[in-house]
Amino acid sequence: MREGDDDRSQSGADRSHVDDPPPPRRHRRPAGRGREPLTISQARAREDGRGRDATSPWAIPRRGLRDVFWRVIEGYTRDRIAPNAAGAAFFLVFAIVPSLAALVALFGLVADPQVLSQQLDDLEGFLPTGLLELLASELDRLISAQTGTLSFTLAITLAVALWIINGAVLALFDALNVIYGEQEKRSLVSLYGRSFLFTLATLVFTMILVNVVVGVPVVLAALPLGGIGRLLIAVFPTLVLFVVANIGIAALYRYGPSRVPARWAWITPGSLTASAVWLIGSAGFSYYVSNLTDFSATYGSLGTIAAVMMWAWISTVILLVGAELDAEMEHQTARDTTRRPESPLGARGAVVADQVGPAKVDTQGAEARR
Repeated sequence: MREGDDDRSQSGADRSHVDDPPPPRRHRRPAGRGREPLTISQARAREDGRGRDATSPWAIPRRGLRDVFWRVIEGYTRDRIAPNAAGAAFFLVFAIVPSLAALVALFGLVADPQVLSQQLDDLEGFLPTGLLELLASELDRLISAQTGTLSFTLAITLAVALWIINGAVLALFDALNVIYGEQEKRSLVSLYGRSFLFTLATLVFTMILVNVVVGVPVVLAALPLGGIGRLLIAVFPTLVLFVVANIGIAALYRYGPSRVPARWAWITPGSLTASAVWLIGSAGFSYYVSNLTDFSATYGSLGTIAAVMMWAWISTVILLVGAELDAEMEHQTARDTTRRPESPLGARGAVVADQVGPAKVDTQGAEARR
């Protein structure tokens, strides 16, 4: 071969090497729930015996509930529930003292804030001892500095407290978006407006709750109910706490994610489960901290903070697992869970409502046989 031909062949080889497209880059799939082709959901919608035609979560048969259970287990890792709960728990702990400041400021305008301090005794057994002591000392300090009038300084303190509390609410909104597979689509005005409404509603609802918890036992004690009255007085704070927790959690599940809201029926299983498990878990953790371990022996002067952080993390994990349960309930049926009249798959404005979740029971059995 002539020298010129060698040069041309070499230059051609070089050009072909240069012109070759680069190998495709491998992207890691982002954590969270992904979108699937509509045809997959349409095929799953024809499966029998799994609740694909269920109009409420209570109509899902046992086989479908097993599918839901396994997907919740998978979702715990996929949706980063543990680390997201840790982030939200940080904001929640950071917001405890500002929440008390805001609550004392608002409550002092309409009633005696000493009532708040008296009601801490009703939370004994549900909250860690260290947290109760922290709340009691901060309440005493805030109440002693409380003037009962809305001064300029108090207004500034209240505004700062609301801003810090709002950070905790936004952290929960973000975690719920991951669970429901949604991207944040709301404008800043809409997002912050909704989060501030949640913050204010929580404070106002707490004020009403305190007055109810104080007033109803007094009325019951004045009635000639005997042993029944004493029993009602004993269990009333727990019942009220459960009802209030359920209402607040249900509202958070419905309006927190950036999606077309689910109907209340599809919110109920997760909110009821989260409320009950939170009460039991808080009581269990309180007993553990008070009787079975000593955080101060491990963390020294930070023992109380460590116990409070652990309690906040456990509480947030329970809250997010309840949302995961609701999301997978919606994911199990092919019926519209968002509005009436019913819209077709892919046109409902919510990922878990627009898609039908995969079956897990048969898959688990097939893997076990292999």
